Amino acid sequence: MTAGRFGNPRQHRRSCGSTNDLARELAAAGAPQGAVVTAGEQLAGRGRQGRTWTAPAGKALLYSAIVRPLDERHLLLPLAAPLAVAEAVESVAPVSCAVKWPNDVWIEERKCAGVLIEARPQDGWAVVGVGLNVSIGPDEFPAEIRDTAVSVGNGVTVDGALAALNQSLARWVAAEPDQVLAGFRDRDALRGREVSWAEGSGVATGVDANGNLLVETSAGERLALGAGEVHLASGP
Repeated sequence: MTAGRFGNPRQHRRSCGSTNDLARELAAAGAPQGAVVTAGEQLAGRGRQGRTWTAPAGKALLYSAIVRPLDERHLLLPLAAPLAVAEAVESVAPVSCAVKWPNDVWIEERKCAGVLIEARPQDGWAVVGVGLNVSIGPDEFPAEIRDTAVSVGNGVTVDGALAALNQSLARWVAAEPDQVLAGFRDRDALRGREVSWAEGSGVATGVDANGNLLVETSAGERLALGAGEVHLASGP
C-alpha cells in the first residue's frame, strides 16, 4: 500500500507563526493526505516539550505535512518521520545521519533536524512537522545550541531538501511496522550508550515493537520509556 505523493497541494508562506498550526487548520477543514505547508520563516515555531524552534529566514526547511487516514501502521509514525528526514538528507548531501530517540536527526552527533507530530486520531489525521537546518552558519545559531546544532550544508538548498523530503516521507509513511523498526534500529544513535531521564539513568538497548525506548538500569531493571526527554549521559 502506498501513501501517495506529498507536496501537492502545497501552501507556502513567506512568514507565519507555525506551519504545524496552519497544517492542523487545513487538516481539520478536510485537506487531503500529502498536503504540505512550508514557510520561509516561523515566528512561533515549536518543538517537543514546549520548546521554541528558531531559524534565520530562508535557511531552514520549515515543513508540515498532513497524513490521513490513519491506520495501525501510523502508530510508529514518530519513528518513521525522522527516518524519512534522515534518508532525505543523505540523498542530497554526502553525510551520514542517525536518529536520537524519538525524533531528533543527527549528523556527527549534532542536531540537524527535529520532528513534531501532532495527531487527532479521533478525526483520522496527523500533522508531521519538520524543522531542518539547511544552510544556517555556525555563528547564526543561538549561543546555547551552537555546540550541538549543525546544518546540512554542502550547497544544499531549501527547495532541494523539500523535494527530497516529499519523496522520502511518502515511502516511510506507507512503510509496514517491521520496516520502520528495522530502519530505526539501523540508525539508533542511543543503543548501547548511557542515557539519563527525569526519573533515572541506564543503558539504552534499542526500541520495542511499539517504538518505546528500552533501557537497562545499573540495578538490572529493564524499562520501556514511552515519552519524555532522554539525554546521553555525556554529549548532546
